[in-house]
Amino acid sequence: MKVSENSRALTVSALNRQVKSLLEHSFLSIQVVGEISNFVRPSSGHWYFTLKDDRAQVRCAMFRNRNQRSGFIPKEGEEVVVTARVSLYEGRGDYQLICDQIEKSGLGQLQQAFDALKAKLQAEGLFDAQRKRPLPTQPRHIGVITSPTGAAIHDILTVLRRRFPGLPVTLYPSAVQGKEAAAELVRAIGLANRHGLCDVLIIGRGGGSLEDLWPFNEEAVARALADSAIPTVSAVGHEVDIAITDLVADHRAPTPSAAAELLSPDRHALQLRVNQLGDRLQSRVSWLIANRRQQLGHIRQRLRHPGERLREHAQRVDRLELRLLSSQRRYMESRRNQLTQLQARLLRESPVRRIETSREYVQQLEQRLPKLMLRQLEHNRSRLAQWSRQLHAVSPLATLERGYSILLTESGEALRNTDQVRVGDKINARLNEGELICTVDTINAPDSE
Repeated sequence: MKVSENSRALTVSALNRQVKSLLEHSFLSIQVVGEISNFVRPSSGHWYFTLKDDRAQVRCAMFRNRNQRSGFIPKEGEEVVVTARVSLYEGRGDYQLICDQIEKSGLGQLQQAFDALKAKLQAEGLFDAQRKRPLPTQPRHIGVITSPTGAAIHDILTVLRRRFPGLPVTLYPSAVQGKEAAAELVRAIGLANRHGLCDVLIIGRGGGSLEDLWPFNEEAVARALADSAIPTVSAVGHEVDIAITDLVADHRAPTPSAAAELLSPDRHALQLRVNQLGDRLQSRVSWLIANRRQQLGHIRQRLRHPGERLREHAQRVDRLELRLLSSQRRYMESRRNQLTQLQARLLRESPVRRIETSREYVQQLEQRLPKLMLRQLEHNRSRLAQWSRQLHAVSPLATLERGYSILLTESGEALRNTDQVRVGDKINARLNEGELICTVDTINAPDSE
């Protein structure tokens, strides 16, 4: 085969490789439903088959590590749902599905819907234990939501007749299978709540396939149970069957018969309990009567004649009177002693005595005052004479007595240097006795150094 020299041309293998990459990146994971055809299982353990509908088909491959977890081996003509990646077998250029999971079509879809609703309601808290209410220990009226012709109501009534025949039961009929069953179950739950007759509800049916039990896996039924004001018991199918209503209801019973056993008291056990309580009550009453008789006997022994009690009270009054008189005497004596002490203290603290003492002190001061005044005057005269002598010693007049004089300008300012006068000015010369008025003829300034 001769390869073209055109650089833009692709080889078949390169083309298939690019198409494979494009398919695998465009379809990451998809689900495809179809009918099994040409199923082959070689010794390698891988599965190869064709998935087809009435108009088209596609090749599929499911490798051993994946198909071992499927739980079943597909059969020719069986409708299945595969979860797969779109790919291309490069050797032949055929596109194919690489399957990761495979499920039977009807059951698989129902199981997926069940799992999705279960996860949704669980996330909303409808399965939480804290929202579930306790069932009444002694129901007064039981409501049953089921088919009136099914085995469930027969089993429930059989158990109730055996255990407690007098317990009232109200049937709220509903379909428990088929398309209309879910809506009828919702209506029955609402009707029971509106009537308000029952204090507990049983909702259930006998066993069956997942498709048969599907109405009890509907979201509307689950929410109606969650909104019910009456406590609910779900009894759907057999012990191995689990429905959404079993998870939402306040309590789950494995079968309708078990629900009736759970809610109905056993009359034989109740009769035994009543007998036991009657025996205990009789024994308790007998004990109380004996105890009260004993107490009455003690009270009779303690009961005395009123005259004796009056005499005791009279004696007690006399004793209290004597104690009162004695207390009064002691109190008066104590007050007299306090009065005497206060009178003596008042006499010691009398203002008359204090005034007399103060008057004597004033007289003494009056006698001492003239002497102190004369002594102070003599002292002051002596100090005055001393200060006069000291003042005279430093007085300018004393200087004048020694032959000195004081020169004054016409304005009376003392002359201290020649700058204060000019030739021809008149100056006063003050002597010890009298003064001279002189005229300046000559001024001899001091020599400057």
